[in-house]
Amino acid sequence: MGAEARSFLLYPISMPSAPEVEELTIPATGEMTQLQAVRESMHLPTALVLYHYLYPDDVVSAIHFTELSTGLAAKGWRVVASSSNRSCRTERRKFARRSVWSGVEFHRIWRPPLAQASRFGRMVNTLWMIVAWSLLALNRSIRPDVLIVGTDPVLSPLISIVWKRLRPHVKLVHWCFDLYPEAAVADGLLREGSLLVRLFKNLMRSAYRNFNLIVDIGVCMRKRLMQYGFRAAAETIAPWALVELTTPAPIPVAERCELFGDSTLCLLYSGNFGRAHAWEGIPEIAEALHPAGARIVFSVRGNAVVELREALDRARVPIGCVAFAGAEGLIARLSAADIHIVSLRDEWTGTVVPSKFFGALAVGRPVLFVGRADSAISKWITQWEVGWVLDPSRSGKLAGELLQWSQSPEAKLRLFQHCHDVYRREFSREQAIDRWDKVLRALISQRDAPT
Repeated sequence: MGAEARSFLLYPISMPSAPEVEELTIPATGEMTQLQAVRESMHLPTALVLYHYLYPDDVVSAIHFTELSTGLAAKGWRVVASSSNRSCRTERRKFARRSVWSGVEFHRIWRPPLAQASRFGRMVNTLWMIVAWSLLALNRSIRPDVLIVGTDPVLSPLISIVWKRLRPHVKLVHWCFDLYPEAAVADGLLREGSLLVRLFKNLMRSAYRNFNLIVDIGVCMRKRLMQYGFRAAAETIAPWALVELTTPAPIPVAERCELFGDSTLCLLYSGNFGRAHAWEGIPEIAEALHPAGARIVFSVRGNAVVELREALDRARVPIGCVAFAGAEGLIARLSAADIHIVSLRDEWTGTVVPSKFFGALAVGRPVLFVGRADSAISKWITQWEVGWVLDPSRSGKLAGELLQWSQSPEAKLRLFQHCHDVYRREFSREQAIDRWDKVLRALISQRDAPT
């Protein structure tokens, strides 16, 4: 590709077939105890990271939390990471209960082999992990200075209620990737104002009030979180791209021709396409661009792909659909386009932030965003001048701007470089881990301060 990549946590995303029990690097019990004693004697700050799935699982959020763990370990932290012992992809596949990898001590919790795909399985798995993590507060062999918990399984922040009472000196931190029950309401699974939603919100309000720090992934999410009235400190640290290049990616000619033919302006929607993602407005911009030789292509998978294809067929617009690109072809796929399309339905604003935005900037490509003007992505695009926000009422004018930009090779290269520079400066893994290290060290330095 001509650009060095830091890709996928340094372990392969396409995991090979494995036996039911997977053996990792597992110290004997005595060796593990000795390792803990050595690290404690060094007086390293200790972080306990809780997430449903971690290494070697390849779920995107699991990779982020694992990279957070390994990044902190590289910064001089002792990191204990606790997850389920089950694989996300295949619940019958188990991982070792104890292991050490890249400086992180993994303590995996046994749970039943119930599928996350079933409602019953999700409910039991959620309750199981919340109870197990709450009981960890009774385990005096684990003495963290700070505890970091994510949002998988949903309602995981509820463990703060127990930890605050049993371990009042441990600083509690929540990294919020998905906001519940708001996301369930946006998805139509729960009704706003219903008894169940009110119950969940009251529970989450109680949980949030126990945290010392709540880290969101965008200002629109923070706006929703602040409605809970918590007193914790607040930070915004967005999840970085899984593939990071040292320079903007050059355009792979063969991949571009396969996707777009001889089009002069190429727009790509790549990644998952679920119920949170919008397609409205994209057919109109496709119609406006097509006469000038531009082309939009979808390369997606997800639970709303069938609905998307049906909608595009009904609209009879010149939009192409190709197979989803796996890990081995991801860099070429992302690099083939001039512009990446990212979308989010209005009702989902503030509950999630699409990771496609960071992936596009990481390879040095601008973004065309379909979503609300007050979303985090819209604000970042405006603030850093890394793309365009689609207003369906002015599709024709926007199409003209895009075509004029595409006709200047120098302008394209300048924007590619600018997007990559912005990513490296504002959103890269390196800067995110640096910020985590600083805010956590500042937090534990205030150990005796009231919350």
